[in-house]
Amino acid sequence: MKKLRINKNKLRKLEPTKNVFLSLASSIIYQQISTSAGNAIYKKFLKLFKGKPSAEKLLKLSTQRIRNAGISPQKLSYLIDLAKKFSSNSSKLSKVNLKKMKNEEVKQLLLEVKGIGPWTVDMFLIFALNRPDILPIGDLGIRKGFKKVFNLKSLPTEKTMHRLAQPYTGTRTYLSLHLWKSLE
Repeated sequence: MKKLRINKNKLRKLEPTKNVFLSLASSIIYQQISTSAGNAIYKKFLKLFKGKPSAEKLLKLSTQRIRNAGISPQKLSYLIDLAKKFSSNSSKLSKVNLKKMKNEEVKQLLLEVKGIGPWTVDMFLIFALNRPDILPIGDLGIRKGFKKVFNLKSLPTEKTMHRLAQPYTGTRTYLSLHLWKSLE
């Protein structure tokens, strides 16, 4: 199998997050909605805070104010759980530096937060922590990108995606960015 030529200079630039809580909150906000809807809600969400958004500030807001920003009741419960885990001294999440942890350790810890699943963890590892070897096989865009780039007749299975991505081990994030870009 011929290896794709991936020009990293033409891919989306990744910037490490300065606010881990906000990065995870935005991942929750954008789940299962269009980018344009997510952008509108996220913009309103940011206006709820004076200065830098934080878990502590979110917990001080009324649920109605948060709901008025366009946050669904379910996502509101997820955001509150996230904020409590970031601000509670009894929570592991409040005591660790995710940026220094291994991918699997980050995954295990974040999956304990209500509303955070494998897709959200993968997006966080790519876009917030800029990890170089993430292949979000649960993402429909990735599956469509594999189909297009590798000229497949149908959307690939997980096994097929892992097989096709094998030559990129260590740099699968760049493969992922390339696959998403191929759909533009």
